[in-house]
Amino acid sequence: MGKVISLVNQKGGVGKTTTSINLSASLAVLGKKVLLIDLDPQGNTTTGVGINKGEIERSIYDVLISECSITEAMIKTKYKNLYVLPATINLAGLDLELSEKSRSEVGFNKGEQLKIKLTDIKNSFDFIIIDCPPSLGVITTNALTASNSVIIPVQCEFFALEGITQLLKTIMLAQKSLNPTLDIEGVLLTMLDSRTNLGFEVVEDIRKFFKEKVYNTIIPRLVRLTEAPSHGEPIIVYDPKSRGSEAYINLAKEVIERNGNK
Repeated sequence: MGKVISLVNQKGGVGKTTTSINLSASLAVLGKKVLLIDLDPQGNTTTGVGINKGEIERSIYDVLISECSITEAMIKTKYKNLYVLPATINLAGLDLELSEKSRSEVGFNKGEQLKIKLTDIKNSFDFIIIDCPPSLGVITTNALTASNSVIIPVQCEFFALEGITQLLKTIMLAQKSLNPTLDIEGVLLTMLDSRTNLGFEVVEDIRKFFKEKVYNTIIPRLVRLTEAPSHGEPIIVYDPKSRGSEAYINLAKEVIERNGNK
């Protein structure tokens, strides 16, 4: 059965989308069959794997309002083993749509829709990676309810730990009321500027706080990593010999290893 992992942090600009794209592509390169779910209305993950949003007929929004199945909305990317469930701006109206449905339909749970929809296809993939929006609303609730675990990307900057407490409270709340088996898969340090001491001080603080949950791999701050999505390519395609490519392949290996699948 596929492992469902959400990338969560209510703070924007911490590398959630970059990691969702590049971790998924790296897992696929290492021979794993991967479904990447874009749950952010901005749809940057969708375009980051080379999908033209203007050509999308069905999206994750249509799946979550029960207009179509996941297999009908899923797109095979041009990269081997990698599929994407795309997002469009329609997703911004999901909260309202699901809230109305929960008021009019007895027994309808607006936070469980993604989990229900994933049931049919879970066995078809090794990993299902979910890119969450930078908020803790109904979309993220759906992701947490559907997931086996979460990866928390944390930027190597001064205010890194700010907001993490709130995020951990949300995860604990999800464990208590929605998904008792939800686990923290790992904490990923991102955007490390190796020219400054501050970045390394933050690394030390995060490792003290999260201990063995922190991945050994640290994602460096690189121009090439920020350029790649605008070309619709993961870094391992855009610049396969870069430090960014090496970092994400190493992260994918760690994720596989932690799941006992070496």
